[in-house]
Amino acid sequence: MYSKKNRLIKALHGIEVDRPPFICPGGMLNMVTTEMLNKMGIAWTEIYGNSSNLTETALKVSEMSGIENLGVPFCMTVEAEALGAKIETGSLYSEPRIASYPLDDISGWHDMKDFDINSGRMAIIRGAVRELAAAGTGLPVIVSLTGPVSLATSLLEPMTFFRAMHNNSTEAHALLGFLTENIIRFAGALAEAGADILTIADPSSGGEIMGPAGFSGFALPYINRILQETESVYSATMVHICGRLNSIFPQLNDLYTQSISIDSATSTEAIRNAVPGKVIAGNISTHLLQAGSAEQVKKSARYCLSHGIKILAPACGLSMRTPIRNLKAVAEVASEWKIL
Repeated sequence: MYSKKNRLIKALHGIEVDRPPFICPGGMLNMVTTEMLNKMGIAWTEIYGNSSNLTETALKVSEMSGIENLGVPFCMTVEAEALGAKIETGSLYSEPRIASYPLDDISGWHDMKDFDINSGRMAIIRGAVRELAAAGTGLPVIVSLTGPVSLATSLLEPMTFFRAMHNNSTEAHALLGFLTENIIRFAGALAEAGADILTIADPSSGGEIMGPAGFSGFALPYINRILQETESVYSATMVHICGRLNSIFPQLNDLYTQSISIDSATSTEAIRNAVPGKVIAGNISTHLLQAGSAEQVKKSARYCLSHGIKILAPACGLSMRTPIRNLKAVAEVASEWKIL
């Protein structure tokens, strides 16, 4: 009999387990919904107000949905805020978002200070990870951090950054190096607090946005540096990249992780054939999870599993209008599916 933590860690490493896990890592892959907030009677400002509220929310989300992990944070604004971005705190129908960029020009990053992991939401998240690890739930604690390219495009207008990749590549690489070192330090602190699994979500680095050359030159080296530097302190890792990934299939083989999370734009069969050494997680449509019936969601989950998905997960961050019943439907499929 596998514990939920042990099952997920083994599955992420490509080791055969009794059944697929059902996860939602947090961060960009947010799992907090309007229905959950209503049931808990809590607002976003309260969730991030202290570590106890963040801990309680993570526990309740898993309990209500059947998601088999505890994941924090619940948005991808924490790192950008620590570097000066202004944040919309979120509402009953939307999670926190970037309201304004701290940089007008890429060279402005030289005035930025390193993350202060002992204050603000970073300190609150560290405290919550410590509490979740000590809670004795048997669930894996996942921390989901924003990848370097996506963090860069949260600090200045995305097209300004993408143009700099071509017109000012020295500064683009310097910014990505600065961000990578800070992400590594934050990831290390979260592992020290008790996190089991690290997910890096870098939606802005997808092949449809950057192309193979851009991904190889500006995304892959920095994601891999994070994964390599944190390998010894995490039990497993996973990388999530949005969009249709076909154009960067060859490069995905070079990711320094065993597991890749994909969204519904990428064919499960195509990526499984292209990166046979990787474990594929995903890729249940978040539109279906929001608008479909429980039976439609179950059908989709079974399709994913029968076509090579090893770990069930939403294809992207959940719409906050997603009903709890549809998450429970995925959990039911995962619990009943037997791996032969």
